[in-house]
Amino acid sequence: MTQKENTQMTGARRPNIVMILTDDHASHSIGAYGSAVNTTPRIDEIAARGVLFENCFATNALCSPSRASILTGTYSHVNGVTTLVTPIDASQPTFVSQLKAAGYRTAMIGKWHMGHGAGHDPESFDYWDVLSGSDGQGEYWNPLFLSKQGERVEEGYATDIITDLALNWVEGLEGDDPWCVLIYHKAPHRPWHPKPEHARRYTEPIPLPETFDDDYATRSSSARRAAIRLAENLNREDLKTDPPAGLTYEEAAIWKYQRFMEDYLACVDSVDENVGRVIDWLDERGDLDDTMLMYASDQGFFLGDHGWFDKRLMYEESLRMPFLLSYPARVPAEQVHDGIVTNVDWAQTILDAAGVAAHPRMQGRSFWGDLTGSPSTPPAEGMYYRYWEHDDTFHKAPAHYGYRSDRYKLIYYYNDGLGLPGTGPFTYPPEWELYDLHTDPHELRNVYDDPGYADIREDLKRRMWQEQQRLQDAPHPSQPVPEGVDALAV
Repeated sequence: MTQKENTQMTGARRPNIVMILTDDHASHSIGAYGSAVNTTPRIDEIAARGVLFENCFATNALCSPSRASILTGTYSHVNGVTTLVTPIDASQPTFVSQLKAAGYRTAMIGKWHMGHGAGHDPESFDYWDVLSGSDGQGEYWNPLFLSKQGERVEEGYATDIITDLALNWVEGLEGDDPWCVLIYHKAPHRPWHPKPEHARRYTEPIPLPETFDDDYATRSSSARRAAIRLAENLNREDLKTDPPAGLTYEEAAIWKYQRFMEDYLACVDSVDENVGRVIDWLDERGDLDDTMLMYASDQGFFLGDHGWFDKRLMYEESLRMPFLLSYPARVPAEQVHDGIVTNVDWAQTILDAAGVAAHPRMQGRSFWGDLTGSPSTPPAEGMYYRYWEHDDTFHKAPAHYGYRSDRYKLIYYYNDGLGLPGTGPFTYPPEWELYDLHTDPHELRNVYDDPGYADIREDLKRRMWQEQQRLQDAPHPSQPVPEGVDALAV
């Protein structure tokens, strides 16, 4: 069915779809989310024209697994992408395969990062052109690209090139059938290499986060073991230089934070600039109102919060994804969605907006009705998280899962790599953490052993077990069976 035929039959034009996805862009470095360290005026325009999601979460805060969940609408244990080195079976159903079957033209440009080769390269795309080399991470400058025609080097800056390729593909389309293009940037992933015109913009002292000096006093040894302290784990490759001689440990930590943030935020500036290019291009074409335009990152990122960088852990800065959506023809402007949504929900929501049936395998909840004033299902009471990679070579983050409601967060570190690729050989005793996000929004006080939270703790254990049952994710053998649940149902 052509766009014109669909419009004549239903009276509604099917939206074009643009998803701009970045890598490691923390929501607290976006103006619309109240950033204290930078401004992002063009990204903020999407929020002004549409919806800002306050509580969008990654179900596995790691690049490849999150991308797989976004694409397939399934959790890691279903789509098979559990770690950075477990490639995707690209033949499985995705929101893109559903759109393509419904007459959409489809394209994927930029950072794929879910494996390459037979069975792992993008499928169900009319056109794909993705970063290659560096284990799929790609380079900032003169990046290597892979398409159906093979590999080639594109000269220039990756963020600009990815935008150019995406817009050029759409410009070359004929006819009026709708299209979907995924614009997936490398930025602002480590190591950070900004464009010269953006570099050195942040020479004034960048405010330290409130939790920069977190002493981890109540945290588990599992969390303390993670090698993501910027004072100790950011290196010369990251910072391009060594700290000045004679600094104390505390002074060197602040110096590293400032140096890291200068380049990180400058990379974000290029992203913001290119988001503006996409918005202006849509506007000039007359497509802005009828396009579902999304901006997001594949997970959050610690920006010196708790003295950390990177992601992986289930704490808010890592777990929370920035997610902004505009579709002026259908979605009222200046909305704030404060319900819990996850990256698994996106696939069904996109399909719902396009009037295309979701695949029965998809596990998420469409929140399209929330945005248009006609919710079709009750809001989520909480979300389930699982980080599979354990004791990897560089970051030493622990395998864990947990459950987050609107107020509480329960984390179970089962500390076992289960023999998965990319995981280390060491196992450690299991540990629990519990946080009250209303009284302790920065997650500084683990109250798991506080008698005043005993009932809440046990209720959250039951809820987590029930989510594992519903999603058919088998608990680790060490996880105790909560009272009041059927142990055989998982």
